Formats: sequence, structure tokens, C-alpha cells
Amino acid sequence: MVTAPARPDADTDQDAAPEPEGAPRHPLEGPVDTVHAFWLAGMSCDGCSIAATGATNPSVEDLLNGTISGLPRVILHHPVLSLAAGEEFIEPFDQAERGELDAPFVVVYEGSIADERIAWESGGYWSAMGNHAIEDAEHEVPYPTSTRLRNMSKNAAAVVAIGTCATWGGVPSAIGNPTNAMSVMDYLGEGYRSALGLPVINIPGCAPVGDNFTETIAGILYFLQGLGPLPEFDELGRPAWLFSETVHRGCTRAGYYEEGVFAECYGDPECLVEVGCWGPVVNCNIVSRGAQSHMGGCMAAGGPCIGCTMPGFPDRFAPFYKTPPGSALSSNASRTLGFGMRRLRSLTNKYANQETRWETVDHGNVPSGWGKVDKPAGVEKVMHFFYEKMQFQGSRKPGRDGSRKWGTDVEPNRTRPAPKHEDDTER
Repeated sequence: MVTAPARPDADTDQDAAPEPEGAPRHPLEGPVDTVHAFWLAGMSCDGCSIAATGATNPSVEDLLNGTISGLPRVILHHPVLSLAAGEEFIEPFDQAERGELDAPFVVVYEGSIADERIAWESGGYWSAMGNHAIEDAEHEVPYPTSTRLRNMSKNAAAVVAIGTCATWGGVPSAIGNPTNAMSVMDYLGEGYRSALGLPVINIPGCAPVGDNFTETIAGILYFLQGLGPLPEFDELGRPAWLFSETVHRGCTRAGYYEEGVFAECYGDPECLVEVGCWGPVVNCNIVSRGAQSHMGGCMAAGGPCIGCTMPGFPDRFAPFYKTPPGSALSSNASRTLGFGMRRLRSLTNKYANQETRWETVDHGNVPSGWGKVDKPAGVEKVMHFFYEKMQFQGSRKPGRDGSRKWGTDVEPNRTRPAPKHEDDTER
């Protein structure tokens, strides 16, 4: 867990001379009116940008317009979403790199970071934005986003890696790739700390849940404003409140796993473990939160979890859509236990679908016109008798008078006499 650090400009020496009156305020001293967010992209598919712009709680629009109480307005510098272009667009990035901005800023990096040295050997580049001059070159050359990240990160209030490519390397860094791609955390190193003293913040997912990103950004901004504590992050820099549970614990299909019932084909409603789902060992909240607007999500849509939020993705979860080795033991154990569990629960479910009136007044007959409901067998009655003994132990079992029925009952000996009409006369 990361604890709240001291401000980087805070005086640690009690005898230090006070700042002269009228000295410029450090940009990180909250509260602030605006915060810049610089979006950089490496080896990516832009899926993280799409996910972030689809967030609803809070939405990107709320952050950009400053409509969230207590939070500053966010000025987003995104290569696709920004209205500015060319030098007008690049200049704020250069100012942030030089430490000339009069407001704090956050760097958001999407995509993995390729080894530009490999591309440079052949006179090319992997990922770049803008140009810059280098020694012994006649013309400016493309400015790699990885180099821009390293230079901007020194003055950033926080560096946020969004998506699995940026957080762990993802698909571009899979074994055998020609780019030597890596994550932001790998690139900046274990010792990196932002101007606020924060290591790299990781929000994984391929693509990530948009709300996970905007909610984390909002939490950091509240901390920057002095209106809240630093959000809790786990040992890998993930928001702890979002990634502490596994997919399986929040999955709507988990009850089938417990009872040992598994899908055999895609489209079946049961647990998907045996058709390649890694949910029991993957940290992700997409089932409980939904992909967007609390709707969708892999398992909710019928797709098995392939571990896309995890550091080992994709290598440790390949081949996809194949039964994970560990399920051979766990699912068979679940089948053994679930065999009896399902039958016991089915028995209780059968009695729970019986109104007490039907049992005590109508001798177990169910007055349904939709279909015939079989009465409980003798063995079922005996088991339910002892079940009820335990259920109502220490309390009184509710009862009903079986002799009282309605006037519409067809049994002659229990039918009430019809009331006489006022106009009826004795004959």
C-alpha cells in the first residue's frame, strides 16, 4: 500500500529560512483550479482511449468541465481528441517537460513501450509524437513517446499506465516479439517516484473498464486538492478497491461451479471453466461493474475470462479457450461435492415452491393451471421433516387451521351454506 507522501517542496529542516513574501507558489500546492492530463501512446490499438471516453461514473466530460464538486477542471491533451494540431498541440507537452507549466499535470500512457534502439539501428522508430533536434543531424527527427514519457515523468504529479499493454506489456511484449516491448513500470524502473512521491499507477485491462480509470483519476485529484487521502493501491500499483477480488467471486455463473455443473459448449448458461475460463485466478471487476455503464462484461456476454488484466497475459494464459490445467482437480472436486449438494438443494427448492396452505389444507394439491406439480414422495417428506426440525429449532413453527376453507370449496362436508337473498320468502 502506498501511503500519503510529503509534498516534494515541503521544508524538512525546521531552521530553514522562510520563503520571502510574494514568492511564487509551487504548482503542486492545492487547491488548484486546473490540472493538465497529457496522453501519450506507444504500442497500442487505441482501445484504452475508447474505453476511457465511454466512462460514465465519473465521465470524462465531468472531469473536463469541472462539474464534480471539489475537483479542478482537467485540461486533456490527447492526440486524437484535442482540437489543436501541429506546434500548437505539441507546445504544452514541451512546457511540461521543461517544468514551465503553471499548473500540476498527470501523464497518462497507453500501450507498451518498445525498444527504440532496435528501430533506430535501421533509421526508423516504433512510436513517436512530434519532432525534436538531435546532435549531428541535419533535420529534426520523430520524438519517441517513450523518451517524452521519461522526460515528462520527472515533473508529473502522477504517471498513470492505462490498459494491460502499458501496465504489464500486454500482447506487444509477448514472448517472441521483435520490439523488446515492456510496460511503463519496467521502463521507468522500481525507483521511479513522481513529484508527489508516487510510483507508477497501473489500471490494467484489454481494454480496461473506463470507470476504473476515471474513478482512480478522481481519487488522485481529491488527494491533490487536499480533500481526501491517497487512494489505496496494491503492491503492483493497482487500485486496491477495484482489483482485490477475482473474477470468479463476482461472477453470476459461480453458483454453477460450486454445484459442479459446467458448460460444454459456448452459449451454455453454466460455469465456463471447462471451456477455457481463468476467472477463479484473475483479478478483475468487469463482471460486477460491467464493461460500460454497468452493462456487459466477458462472462455476462458468454465469453470465458482469458486473463487480460494480469501481468502474465497473454503468455501465461495461452492457449486460449482451452481448459486450464488446474481445473482438472478443482472442477472434479466440485463435481463430487456438487453431486449431493445439488440434490439436497433441489429438495429444499421443491418445498420452498410449495405454499403452506397447499400442504395443510389441500393435501399437497397445487391449484396451478399451468401444469401438474407432483406431490413430495415419502422419502422427501421424511427428509423435510428433519430439515424443518433444525430450521425451527428454538422458535415456533408457523401453523394454519386446516379446517377453514372458502365457500367455493367443492367438498360437500366443508362447503358453507349460501346466504339467503333478502327477497327470498319461505314457502
